[in-house]
Amino acid sequence: MKYVIIFFSAFLLAACKKEQQTVSNYALAEDSLTTVQDTTKIEVSTGKISVENFPFPKEIKECSCYFAKNKKDFEAEKYIYADDAGKTAYMKLDGKRVAMNLISSSDMEVDEELNKEIENENYKISVKGKKIKNEEALLFEGTLIIEKPDGTVVTMPIYGECGC
Repeated sequence: MKYVIIFFSAFLLAACKKEQQTVSNYALAEDSLTTVQDTTKIEVSTGKISVENFPFPKEIKECSCYFAKNKKDFEAEKYIYADDAGKTAYMKLDGKRVAMNLISSSDMEVDEELNKEIENENYKISVKGKKIKNEEALLFEGTLIIEKPDGTVVTMPIYGECGC
């Protein structure tokens, strides 16, 4: 009888431990499931910035600068950058049309160089260009540099004009 009680006690003890392990594994699976759901909400940088063409902004009424990736795109009015010559710059970045404040802009009448600094909480943009033609509007070729806070940087050539 003594052996039966010991055997029965051992059996019950083993059964309880097995049940605890099952609950424990279920809890771990639920925790990892929650973690997976949380990580899907975090935006992961791909190391790229998408720069897309957009129509000329309706907000710009008078003097402006506007650029395309090259002369061919400029003539086809495929702009990647436009500003109102002093206050606001417009671009389509990562699929969204963004309006950003111009931080600084050079006086193009003084020298042949064009320099602009634009930024918002998601992007910092530098426009650097050299005058190539002096007509009613000033034609420029240069470089557009876009930086994100995560360290992603994109540099591309630009072609366009500034004028009234």
